[in-house]
Parts: sequence; structure tokens; C-alpha cells
Amino acid sequence: MIGVAGAAVIANVMAVAAPGPNEVSGDASSGRLGASLQDSLGKRDRDAAAERRKLEMREQAVRAGETRLAGQLQGQQQAQAAAAAAPGRPGQPGQDQPEVPYDTLAQIYQRMKPQRAAPIFEKLDLEVQTQVARRMRDSVTAQIMSYMSPGSAVELSMALAGRKVIRQRGTPPAPRQASAAPGRTPPSAR
Repeated sequence: MIGVAGAAVIANVMAVAAPGPNEVSGDASSGRLGASLQDSLGKRDRDAAAERRKLEMREQAVRAGETRLAGQLQGQQQAQAAAAAAPGRPGQPGQDQPEVPYDTLAQIYQRMKPQRAAPIFEKLDLEVQTQVARRMRDSVTAQIMSYMSPGSAVELSMALAGRKVIRQRGTPPAPRQASAAPGRTPPSAR
């Protein structure tokens, strides 16, 4: 029993010697703990505010992107509606035809070597040449035109410039006849 009574006395002495929760004086350990808690709470609040700002900026970017896409979609729809409603200009054949074949032809001729593309390109109808040339890169069009006959290159240039195309005097509208043998003059020329 003395052991238990002695332990109780020691516990009472320690309880009396220790300050109570309301008796904290100055900057004891609880003051440092409080400051540390306040610092960590402040840091947590700053981090949360920074995250909120990031999220708000992302939301603004998403809203701006949606607005931009909606505007582009509306513009494309208006352009398609205007293209569908607008009649073709007079004097321009093929206006009612879809533009896709011209785009495809432009891609094909751009991939070909200019030396091989020019003779074929030259035989196309002038309107087709013009539409295809407008869809090709300028450098490729120039290379192909450099291998075309001068008359055909002039006609295409005039068509691309939007001017009236005048056929060259020396350029026959139809292909030459191959009936005469080389080196011999035809009977009508004798």
C-alpha cells in the first residue's frame, strides 16, 4: 500500500508544479506550436487560393475556346449557306460542280514532276487549268508553266490574271494531224 500511496503523492506534486492550460506564460512551447499552426494554415490557404486561380483561368480558357469554336462553326455554316444560295457567275462553266475534283487534281499535279505534268496539264481545258492552278502552290504552278509551250503558258497566265484569253496566231486550236510523213510536204502545200 505504501507503494501506491507514494506514487499518488508524486503524481500530486507534479500536477501542482505543472502550469495549467490557462497559465501558459509568454512564448512557451504552445506559442511556438500556435505560430507553426498559423503558418501551416496560412500556407494551406495560399495554396488553395493559387489552385482556385488556376482552375478559374482554365475555365476561362475553356469558355474562350468554346466561344471561338462556336464562332468558327457559325462562320463556316454561313459560308456554306451563302455558297449554296449564290448562283454561279455567268460565263464560268463548272461553277455548279463541286470543288473537290479540282482540289484532287491540284494535289496530283503538285506531286508529279513538272516535266511530266506540263504536257498533260497543257491538254486540259483552259477553265480546268485555271481552277487547278489556283489551288496549287505558286512555285509548283510556275515550274509546270516553265515546261509548257509558250502559247499555252500565256493563255494560262491571262486566265489566272482574270483577263480575256486571246489565242496566239501560230497556235492552232485543234491538235495537228499526223497524216504527213516527216520530211515530205503535204500535196496541198506543193
